[in-house]
Amino acid sequence: MKNNSKGARIAIYAGLVLWMLVNLFPVYWMFTFSLKDNPEIFGDNVIGLPRHWLWSNYTRALGTGNMGRYFLNSAIVATATIIITLVVALMATFALTRLIWKRRRTLNKFFMLGLTIPIHASIVPVYVTLSRLHMLNTYWALIIPYSAFSLAMAILVCTGFMNEIPRELDESACIDGCSTWGIFLRVIVPLMKPAVATVGIYTFLQCWNELMFANIFISKSALRTLPVGVQALSGQYTTDWGPIGAALVLATFPTLLLYIFLSKKIQDSFVAGAIKG
Repeated sequence: MKNNSKGARIAIYAGLVLWMLVNLFPVYWMFTFSLKDNPEIFGDNVIGLPRHWLWSNYTRALGTGNMGRYFLNSAIVATATIIITLVVALMATFALTRLIWKRRRTLNKFFMLGLTIPIHASIVPVYVTLSRLHMLNTYWALIIPYSAFSLAMAILVCTGFMNEIPRELDESACIDGCSTWGIFLRVIVPLMKPAVATVGIYTFLQCWNELMFANIFISKSALRTLPVGVQALSGQYTTDWGPIGAALVLATFPTLLLYIFLSKKIQDSFVAGAIKG
């Protein structure tokens, strides 16, 4: 029995290691791809380590390709979108779940309708609205639509988590003299950290990787985001793929790092939702 148990564990660990290698291979390939020249990329060293580590590809991507500026633009848009989405979602969820007022259920259903609308189905009306407000070719042309389309999912996640917080905490804080704002800021918000991490990563992924809005609403080169910059780079360097690989690494690795640092919070939010009821 012990031998069978030990053999089963070895098989499980071997399977997990194999699965880990399969998932890490695209990251490895993209990184090595960014440090090669065309003969290696399309020749006999497709998946091997670079024979000559061309760190100059990153210099060309950041300098000639202007990826540093595009990275900064994406960071500004993503940070502003996350802050707006989190603030509005937490306040709306608190009003919908902890306060009693007429039509709050109707308003909650109205928010949830946002989950049924594809983001790119609204390009024309959003474009017309932004044009009439003279907001095209500004950061707000991306921040406002990204925040609006992230709000429904953010409220859904926050609602499920906030319902798990005992209402007795609100009553105790009220007895101790806390106002409504005090209950929200001192009791509710500190207990919402796992949900905040989940919403933050979801919002970050949505706006960091979005291409269609960024390509249509922004025509100035100085305001382009990373996906649009990578697209322009591929047109500029059609025969030199090393700088394109470097640009892809710059666009992808921040997402991986963000998830690594906040994955524990996301797992906590999933566990909290799984034990509901």
